[in-house]
Amino acid sequence: MKNRVALVTGSAKGLGKMSAIELAKKGINLVINYVHSQKEAEETAAFITKTYGVKVLVLQGDMANRLDVQRVTTESIAKMGSIDILVHNAGPFIREKKTISEYTIVEWQQMIDGNLNSFFYLLKALLPVMQAQRWGRIVMLGFDRVGQTPAWKYRGAYAAAKTGSASLIRTLALEESDNGITVNMVCPGDITSQWKEMTIEAARMVADPQMRPEVGEDIARTVAFLCEDNADKISGAIIEVTGGKDVLAKRNQE
Repeated sequence: MKNRVALVTGSAKGLGKMSAIELAKKGINLVINYVHSQKEAEETAAFITKTYGVKVLVLQGDMANRLDVQRVTTESIAKMGSIDILVHNAGPFIREKKTISEYTIVEWQQMIDGNLNSFFYLLKALLPVMQAQRWGRIVMLGFDRVGQTPAWKYRGAYAAAKTGSASLIRTLALEESDNGITVNMVCPGDITSQWKEMTIEAARMVADPQMRPEVGEDIARTVAFLCEDNADKISGAIIEVTGGKDVLAKRNQE
């Protein structure tokens, strides 16, 4: 995997950061993307470069803005030589509980642009590159049971956008199989902020090893595995990393 280049959106912190670190462990060069968290992005890049010795480029850009997507991908390819792997982690989420009737037009558009249209913009920019080299890995983050088009009370706009992306992933897996491109989705469970940047080992030290919470490294290891050469027969998969828990059922009862 050495000399491959991965663009990880929203990778200044949280699950995106952990995914970037896990890819760096495999010798993959990185494009760290952020919207507002410049300080955290630069700190993440410095840590990865010092620890793993891979090449890292830091670029600001909102993936919901197609012009930003074009700028980021063009600059990435110009400076890094290619983009072989896309990990699409970035995507807005409205924490306030809202019924569909309570969403404003602006809020709805924000959810669709950030969680569905952004994916299409990235595909338009990067699929031709991957098709030309006949190799590519695309991984997007979803949510528990997204592949079953579930109801998600008070999160309907976000769920609709991510469910659309899940369908798109399965379509792409069929369309791009002959081009050596795999397309998958990884779905975290209920990871709270304090656990998003924690390793599995650290979680075992602060909790019962058999009852430890799901942490960022759980997601990152799954993402990194799907990006390997030998994961070429896993495509169109929607993989839930929830510890077997039905996270969405709990949320719908709130």
